[in-house]
Amino acid sequence: MVRNLLGSVLALAGATAAVWSPFRAWYDGRHGRHYRLGDLFSGGGVTNVPAELFASLFLPFVGAALITLAGLLLRSRLLVALAGVIVLGFTVVWLVRVGQAEGSLVISGTPTDGLGPGTGLAFGGGLVLLLASVVLRGRVRGERAEPVYVPPPDPAVPTLDGAGG
Repeated sequence: MVRNLLGSVLALAGATAAVWSPFRAWYDGRHGRHYRLGDLFSGGGVTNVPAELFASLFLPFVGAALITLAGLLLRSRLLVALAGVIVLGFTVVWLVRVGQAEGSLVISGTPTDGLGPGTGLAFGGGLVLLLASVVLRGRVRGERAEPVYVPPPDPAVPTLDGAGG
């Protein structure tokens, strides 16, 4: 029970960090909600064209949060791990595509230069989701209650069907 509680808290924290990350600066002060989801998979790469909220990085992270909630309700470690892989996958694809577009990635101490806190939140949220899937106990298959011992009927005691004694 304690493992499930701790795993649930970790999973909710990871999902919250992932959903919050697009509202923080990802690179050079540009928020994650301004990166178009289609740019990650197009030949042109990441562009400066702004995105609508549900056409940005926000969409896969909200999807991962919903998968996390389903995993917690169903006590499925696999679903929580899948949510972590989705968050990490989109973060890594974004890092690769921005690195290609910029020529290199810069890590700086200020949110307006280089990688920002949104990238860290997304990456950390994905790792926390994976950690939560390890901590969760999940469902235990094949676990059954101890069989109840029922003594054999005593032949000296009469039964309702008339047999015995």
